[in-house]
Amino acid sequence: MCRFALYSGPPITLDLLTTEPTHSIIRQSYQSRLREVPLNGDGFGVAWYVPEVSPQPAQFRSIQPAWNNVNLKHVARVSRSDMILAHVRAATEGLGISESNCHPFVAGPYSFMHNGAVSGFLRFKRRLRESLSDESYMGIHGTTDSEHLFARFRDHIQRGKDPCELVKMAEALEATIQDVVEMTAGAANSRSNLNLAVSDGRRAVVSRCASDGGEPPSLYLCEGTRYVCNDGVCRMEDGSSDDAAVLIASEPLTDDDTWQEVPANHLVMVAQDGSIRTRAIALHRR
Repeated sequence: MCRFALYSGPPITLDLLTTEPTHSIIRQSYQSRLREVPLNGDGFGVAWYVPEVSPQPAQFRSIQPAWNNVNLKHVARVSRSDMILAHVRAATEGLGISESNCHPFVAGPYSFMHNGAVSGFLRFKRRLRESLSDESYMGIHGTTDSEHLFARFRDHIQRGKDPCELVKMAEALEATIQDVVEMTAGAANSRSNLNLAVSDGRRAVVSRCASDGGEPPSLYLCEGTRYVCNDGVCRMEDGSSDDAAVLIASEPLTDDDTWQEVPANHLVMVAQDGSIRTRAIALHRR
């Protein structure tokens, strides 16, 4: 299992996710609190948006353990964004360690990351690839189940018809999850853990899901008006500001009581204005 964190809100520097918090994403790469195996040392990645420069996200990935990458520390302290996705990887057996397999994955305006694994992925990988459009197929550069899910998401969103972009993203992510449910139906061990996060730079959708309806990996939500760090102490402020800040992470980044567990088998939808909605994921086996 990997660990990830997503931030949406007033612009912050990347280090407020990666290095500054008590339980930052870098600390989770070697001292995860909610995994039996605490190491997530098979690479890392960060994607962030600078809309005044480009609608496409910036991306920094490496196969180095996150705790051992000096470049990340320097880039993170001077790069600011209002939408940040950060990920530390524990590679699924058989899927390889390479930069192209590190999350987040990016294509067009979208960035995507995954905590979990698709059960029996190698058995139906070919069938899944054959179902993709040429554009999404050509966009796959690595070997992970996660990047194939991202390709499937991109096909679903191209077919989406809802005029609300956030709803269209949520429906595409839910359809991607349903694809996994159907492809793994009947397998001896059909549980796939599908904590997925996707953003277009303005909105985000995050799932906490186990394909068999059971208990998925951990996921937590923290809301407020401003996320700040002072002298190594980070907190989410909740004041009178019209701004909204949201953190969604595999494990709480700070030790305060502002974090809430996301319900199992639900989507969290983060709108452009920072408002939050959750909805249950419909899991149908045919």
